Amino acid sequence: MRLRIRTAIALAMVTGLALSGCGGGTSASDSSTLNIVGFAVPEAANKAIAAEWNKTEAGKGVRFKSSYGASGDQSRAVVSGLKADYVHFSVSSDVTRLVDAGLVEESWDDGPNKGIVSSSVVVLAVRKGNPKNIQGWDDLIKPGISIVTPNPASSGAARWNALAAWGHIAANGGTDAQAQEFLTKLFANVVSLPGSGRDATTTFLGGTGDVLLAYENETILARQNGEDLDWILPPTTILIQNPGAVLKEADPKAKEWLDFVLGPQGQRQFALTGFRPIIDGVDTSGIEGALDPANPFPAPQKLLTVDADFESWSALSKKFFDENEGIITKVIAASGKAK
Repeated sequence: MRLRIRTAIALAMVTGLALSGCGGGTSASDSSTLNIVGFAVPEAANKAIAAEWNKTEAGKGVRFKSSYGASGDQSRAVVSGLKADYVHFSVSSDVTRLVDAGLVEESWDDGPNKGIVSSSVVVLAVRKGNPKNIQGWDDLIKPGISIVTPNPASSGAARWNALAAWGHIAANGGTDAQAQEFLTKLFANVVSLPGSGRDATTTFLGGTGDVLLAYENETILARQNGEDLDWILPPTTILIQNPGAVLKEADPKAKEWLDFVLGPQGQRQFALTGFRPIIDGVDTSGIEGALDPANPFPAPQKLLTVDADFESWSALSKKFFDENEGIITKVIAASGKAK
């Protein structure tokens, strides 16, 4: 079983992988090719959406090429020249980098969805049966608990994880000093800091660690691929909001693709691969791999958001993740766990 998912996961880092073939009756020379550059986690969802779009008149004959990897690395690669018509990143600051480089319009997040195309929440993935009896964030700082989480220097998923852990203290009456102390203890228990959220999942499924800090959709996808693992939705967690944007010089078909991604059919495919839909009215039945198929996306007791609890991505990026002065950057450096 593990070989199967690890083989699938290995594909996530392949650049130029064809997502979808031509629609019936249209030659490759007559069709558009959209270049999708994204963070590793939504590859399966984007493949499924592409397959559905190819069945429509707008998407008929459109081909896809893709590159997936750590969100920050992918964003920097586009700035450096990696061809992209549509980007799907983990955090909004990775799209802002493209705006600053003149590759994406400043108005990319003006719509009703504010530029967000997919969403999830941070969960605590554990071994089948939860042998360490992990029930929430406080259990992660106990002696003898080993944690896997990606590296915030390259991974957007890692930043969401760290913000959720910080919010466990700060959003429940704690001070910044107490939150920093909690993060220091948490990273002392980290045994692996892979480069991306998908790499972290692969590491955990390979046998490293007692707990994986992960997107909820990653845990659902793992179970869909035959992996035996459980997870805990902690009482306090954060709403993960992943942005998508069309580049200025994109193929005109890219805008139609984004419209489909944001519509009921696109969001249904996100749901089927474990993401929480960003619009109302999407069918969330039949989510294979969910802990409770009757309630695949349960509401957390306290759901943090960037806007309500961290001001903005610009503000939190400086406070927590600045390369020299960021609080979490310093915590990880002091832990000695960063590569």
